[in-house]
Formats: sequence, structure tokens, C-alpha cells
Amino acid sequence: MKGIILAGLVLISLIACKSKSEKDFEKGLQVSKDSANFTTIQWIDSIVSFGTINKGEKIEIKFRCKNTGTKPLILANVRPGCGCTVAEYTKEPILPGAEGLVTGSFDSNKTGATGEVDKTIIVTANTLSGTTYLHFKGTIKGGESNDKIVTPRPDSKK
Repeated sequence: MKGIILAGLVLISLIACKSKSEKDFEKGLQVSKDSANFTTIQWIDSIVSFGTINKGEKIEIKFRCKNTGTKPLILANVRPGCGCTVAEYTKEPILPGAEGLVTGSFDSNKTGATGEVDKTIIVTANTLSGTTYLHFKGTIKGGESNDKIVTPRPDSKK
């Protein structure tokens, strides 16, 4: 009996998650097609360098934008380019002249990479271009080495 209840709860959770992501996608499509309400956006930070961090560290990267148009700016859909980043953003309309924020929380444990990384957050808004790609870059040090060590075999003729 407990198994049936648990399975039901899991199924309801999956349906609820899917519905939210579908709603976000549909909202993004509607906003990007409504040319009567387009505005303009200025990204104060569209490329951010986080410097060097150690493998295992978590950091937050903030991207600021300003509504430079005459209509409210709507950040309709904001999604990270990979699973090592979670994106949060200003959800209410940003009035003309006001600023909004997109925050990326990056977990270096969730990426297999060390060395130089370049990650992306994709923003859909009610602007003519519709989509903006925000980038954050840096170096992850530590962890397992990506170097290959080759040991020569002794020459069998000697």
C-alpha cells in the first residue's frame, strides 16, 4: 500500500514539474511574439569572469540588465546551458529605466571539467532579438588531472 501511495506522489510531482516547465516555455513564446510590447534591454554585465576557483567550490554570478525602452521588460524564460548551473531572475516586469537581475549559481562539483570553463545562461525577453546568451568564464583548479602521463617502455633490444 505504501508503494502505491509513494508511486502516486512521485507521478504527481513529475506532472507538476513538467507543467511548470511547459508553462515557462509557452510564456517565453508568447512574450517573444508580442511585437506590440517589445522594449529594449541593455546588459550591464553579459560576460563575467569569475577568476580561479578550486574544484568543489560553489559561486554565484550576477548579470544586471536595464530596461532602456518604453514598455515593461519581461524576462520570460531564463535557463542555464548545463546542469552545473541554476538560474534565478527578476520575475516581475522591469519598468522603463529600472534594472533587473539574473543570478547563476555554479557548482564546480557538478561539472567534470577542470581548467578553463565557459558556461552559458539563456534569457528570453520581450525584445526584438528575443534571446540573449550570458556567459561566465573562469578556471577550475584541483580535482583530477586531465593530463595524460606516458611512460616509455624500455627498449627490448638492449
